[in-house]
Amino acid sequence: MFFILSKTVGYLARPLVVIILVFITALVIRNKVWKRRLFIMAMASLLFCSNEFVSNEVMRVWELPPTPFSEIKKKYEIGVLLTGVTKTNFSPKDRVYFQRSSDRVIHTLQLYKLGHINKILISGGSGTLLENTKEADELYVVLQMMGVHKEDLLIENQSNNTYQSAVAVKKMIDGIYTSEECLLITSGYHMRRSRACFKKAGLDMDTFSVDFLSNERVFTPDVLIIPKVESIFTWQVLTKEWVGMLSYKVAGYI
Repeated sequence: MFFILSKTVGYLARPLVVIILVFITALVIRNKVWKRRLFIMAMASLLFCSNEFVSNEVMRVWELPPTPFSEIKKKYEIGVLLTGVTKTNFSPKDRVYFQRSSDRVIHTLQLYKLGHINKILISGGSGTLLENTKEADELYVVLQMMGVHKEDLLIENQSNNTYQSAVAVKKMIDGIYTSEECLLITSGYHMRRSRACFKKAGLDMDTFSVDFLSNERVFTPDVLIIPKVESIFTWQVLTKEWVGMLSYKVAGYI
């Protein structure tokens, strides 16, 4: 029930959804004063959310920064890779389709190849309401194709959200590996919630952020003035994480 509710609230809280609802309300409402106010509010919100400079600045604050490979001073037994990188509603089903978060896999592979982690634990089942595809199973196959030895791969494929992943991983490695021997790997924008969930579950691990949505600060006219649809997507990710943090806090997951 919590899974369905959190997903539903997350969809409704998306900035573009809210802006469109305000526009629709402005169209159907009869009061001329409120019609004008709502229209101005929707237009101002649309311009604000589509501004690349603003969205980038907020995301720069929210994302946990990257760690240079040269600054990793220890070797970890396990790299815990959180899923959320594939697309399941594509055919044919004889391959894996990656979305923009593929850095999670690529940089985990790099950590493995450079010898910073000995094994990879892939955690994540189905993260959508209508799909039953186990993403961890797909990445298990892909990582073997990329050269990771089968014996160096572990799978947790039953969790539907980050907190369930944390609890399941804790059960898998409890008594085998300590928190100090594990490295948590996920997107920079998702790391705050992930770290809090794993800490709540009893795994206070080091973190390795990947897949960043923010970039270096620039002051060119196209960034400062021209509206960008990518900026609306950035706000969508931010609101998803903020709603997730709030709902997890209410549920006692963090």
